[in-house]
Amino acid sequence: MIEKAKVLALIGVIAILGNWVGYGVSPIAALPGMIVIVIITMVGLALNAVLPKMPSVVWISLIALIVTTPIFPGNGWLVEKTSEINFMALATPILAYAGLSLGKDLDSFKKLGWRIVVISLVVYTGTFLFATLFAEIVFKIQGRF
Repeated sequence: MIEKAKVLALIGVIAILGNWVGYGVSPIAALPGMIVIVIITMVGLALNAVLPKMPSVVWISLIALIVTTPIFPGNGWLVEKTSEINFMALATPILAYAGLSLGKDLDSFKKLGWRIVVISLVVYTGTFLFATLFAEIVFKIQGRF
């Protein structure tokens, strides 16, 4: 668990720097939000270690959802602090880490062959199309478009 905390802290620092360079948000302003995100992630990973029936992303998302709802005390502060962090600044180091980890498993990736490329394209296309369709339906219901 300590190793995961170190990796999350490193990703947090890189995201804060990316947020500062790319979006002009002061690292001091972004630090509390990043600490909140790392804590939520660590709690989700700890829950996954105790209750491993679901993927850790489910636990992390559930905790984040609960702490940002109006029923949770201090949710306004949490939302305010985490809104200082741009999503793309957060996604960049995570995607870089994923790319590096794929590079070390290149032999395993080669064994999957060309079919994994086709499957990936179908999955990404389907995800994009259905997310777009869902957003369009919700916007129509809300009367925005």
